[in-house]
Amino acid sequence: MSMKKLICLVVVLQSIQFLFAQQRPQYTQYVLNNYIINPALSGIENYTDVKVGSRDQWVGLNGAPRTMYLTVHAPIGKTDYKSSATSFVVPGENPRGKSYWENYTASEPHHGVGLSIVSDKTGLYNRVSANLSYAYHIGLSPKTNMAAGFAGGIMKIGRDVSGSTFDNNDPTDPAQGNGNDIYKLHPDLSAGIWVYSANHFFGLSAQQIIPQKVSFVDDTLGFKIIPHLFLTGGYRFLVSDDINAIPSIMVKYVSPLDPQFDVNVKLQYRDLFWVGASCRFKEGYAGMLGLNVGNTFNVGYAYDYTTSNLGTVSKGTHEIIIGFLLGNRYDDSCPRNIW
Repeated sequence: MSMKKLICLVVVLQSIQFLFAQQRPQYTQYVLNNYIINPALSGIENYTDVKVGSRDQWVGLNGAPRTMYLTVHAPIGKTDYKSSATSFVVPGENPRGKSYWENYTASEPHHGVGLSIVSDKTGLYNRVSANLSYAYHIGLSPKTNMAAGFAGGIMKIGRDVSGSTFDNNDPTDPAQGNGNDIYKLHPDLSAGIWVYSANHFFGLSAQQIIPQKVSFVDDTLGFKIIPHLFLTGGYRFLVSDDINAIPSIMVKYVSPLDPQFDVNVKLQYRDLFWVGASCRFKEGYAGMLGLNVGNTFNVGYAYDYTTSNLGTVSKGTHEIIIGFLLGNRYDDSCPRNIW
């Protein structure tokens, strides 16, 4: 077997493993939008948090995963819009400096609602999900909060028949969808908890709670939908009065034989910009950078370098997140409760 054929075989096998074992999209900048993996964050901020994200994975590889999403969530019944060092830029003082820890208090009990729409295409399969979420936030102590939430909706899983290659090329063959794309609708359910304070966060969530079998034609050309578990956590260190360091970790549990680990660190200068690095064990590394534009807009970018065999045929992965802070009545420059 030639080296070229061997590389192609490895790529195909790893792509199949990605599709059937890891059925949810990967996110390098999850720390910027933990809501995308945990519905308990619904309504965690003082404002309506809108995020638009795009991830182009393994650029240059035909059929590689491509993900786009929109998330929106907002608080309901939240009355403690605190004016603190995190809310206003005090001349000569960092709004993420020592006063942030000194003035931080747990939020009053309130509700949160949200919406997420995710489109993820891998090879011939395309998944579009739409979910509504709800969460309830309470204070566990004067400086620590806890939230619990769930999300429910539908997902449309389709198969692109036009990209298939069949020897008979028969348009009446049901496996070819009579020349049209074939798809199935399935219920989607997720749930999670989130504990957060001025200097740490911890979360546990489950997606695709309902195991299901996806079959397009007579129990063929299908696969099983399996639950995914996510464990996340992070801590904020005050490096100086101008710089914060936030190391974080995410453990993704899909298969008992192959849990996945992501380790991140983010360095933030005041509320102006940040840089970061990430390591996904056995897969690769990533660099991140971002900028807050005023108090209503922010943007983050990440580039992933793949160290697995896929790195020989791909040009890396690009991921971008654009955020909007709507109704930001206290002018928070960036999320105060997440990162």
